[in-house]
Amino acid sequence: MKTIVSQCAEAKRAFRIQDLISSGEKNRILGKMADAILANQSEILSENQKDREAGITEGLTESLIDRLTLTPDRLQGISASIRHIAALADPIGQEMDQWTQPNGLEIQKVRVPLGVIGMIYEARPNVTADAIALTFKTGNAVVLRGSSSAYRSNLAITTVLRSVLETNKFNSDSVQLLEDTSREGVETFVRCRESLDLVIPRGSAAMIKHVVSLAMVPTIETGAGNCHIFVDASADLVRASEIIINAKTQRPSVCNSCEKILVHASIARKFLDVLLPKLREWGVRFKGDKEVCVWYSDIELSTEDEWYEEFLDLVLGVHIVGSVDEAIGWIQTYGSHHTDVILSQDKVSIDAFVKTVDSAVVGVNVSSRFTDGGEFGFGAEIGISTQKLHARGPMGLTELTSYKYVMRGDGLIR
Repeated sequence: MKTIVSQCAEAKRAFRIQDLISSGEKNRILGKMADAILANQSEILSENQKDREAGITEGLTESLIDRLTLTPDRLQGISASIRHIAALADPIGQEMDQWTQPNGLEIQKVRVPLGVIGMIYEARPNVTADAIALTFKTGNAVVLRGSSSAYRSNLAITTVLRSVLETNKFNSDSVQLLEDTSREGVETFVRCRESLDLVIPRGSAAMIKHVVSLAMVPTIETGAGNCHIFVDASADLVRASEIIINAKTQRPSVCNSCEKILVHASIARKFLDVLLPKLREWGVRFKGDKEVCVWYSDIELSTEDEWYEEFLDLVLGVHIVGSVDEAIGWIQTYGSHHTDVILSQDKVSIDAFVKTVDSAVVGVNVSSRFTDGGEFGFGAEIGISTQKLHARGPMGLTELTSYKYVMRGDGLIR
């Protein structure tokens, strides 16, 4: 088995020696990657089935099994995402700014790759394909550390996409899947300062916190989504119900699903009497504040810790608030700065919410499920950053670049 340090070093060497690849050539290879995912569908699904069976035996939750699962439709989606990435403008070499100083010094600000990106992620093998496609398009190298529960699936996808690079005479060492998936190996990985330029942990809040506490490489925190939807007094209650049902039930195991709803006191009982039975039909269970628990006997009283929790399951927190300001204060206290939404027809309330809620994505009369690289037109995302440096929100191609200055003169001296 290769060591973590050696695999990171291989990626660094591949990044340093890789030839400049034209945008057209990148797009051609990405097209072949998209084809290869579908051409090798049976092998990928077979390996994924082994992971799923092992996960069920080990007692993984239904939400984790869902995150782990690949289907023909999901592989079609992965292939389509790669094609979308190919169709997007290549940011590398893009001139961000230029000017000439009074002494004739010409200065350009130009986009360049970040370097070697280390990815740590849980369960979702689609992240493997997204990360490889995004980093290849931006001229980066990538070292992937998926969870042991998805290792067979990740290996199958990585093998397929590396073979495309090899067949087309590109250095496949720029794509690495760590063979060591031990918990102890995480510390070694995030301290590979000589090889890694950035680490992106993508998964549960606990995992992200663990990685950040250990890392000696710059990190971008992504993924933890304690997403709130606030139903204002002026909301269209029919549409609000539809939005919440979509945000909670379409795919509850992902980070942009709704975890908590805040309902204005003036419409709370009327609205919840209609909404909760519909959610129960989807199998949703509820955690509530004292007032909600008095109204509905089947709702459990939420603990303080649960208001901070990302359930990633068919569980929904329900809290009554008296104003938009109270809703904003609640989100600032308990939210994770991922995605928070207001459902309202009142411009003053909407403006206050949008200007004040300090989240990567703030929504108005939309489902939180739209916080997604594909839905934003990025083709895919390498993660959804919940911090402010150097990227925020869904991270697409431009978020995987840095920049350098190029200065030109004709024998200028200072």
